[in-house]
Amino acid sequence: MQKFQELKDLITSLEGDIDKFYNKGNSAAGTRVRKGMQDLKNLAQAIRTEVQELKNKA
Repeated sequence: MQKFQELKDLITSLEGDIDKFYNKGNSAAGTRVRKGMQDLKNLAQAIRTEVQELKNKA
């Protein structure tokens, strides 16, 4: 559950940069969004792996 909370926190932290990029055209914010999305992808993969491992143990 800890990783899921990290995932939610990461999405929340990106909200400001997403607004700056899409609504204000700030390209530096776009770079931060892309990095955040990569981190999100990696965290989601870690959660998927953890869930699969727990499922296989049961």
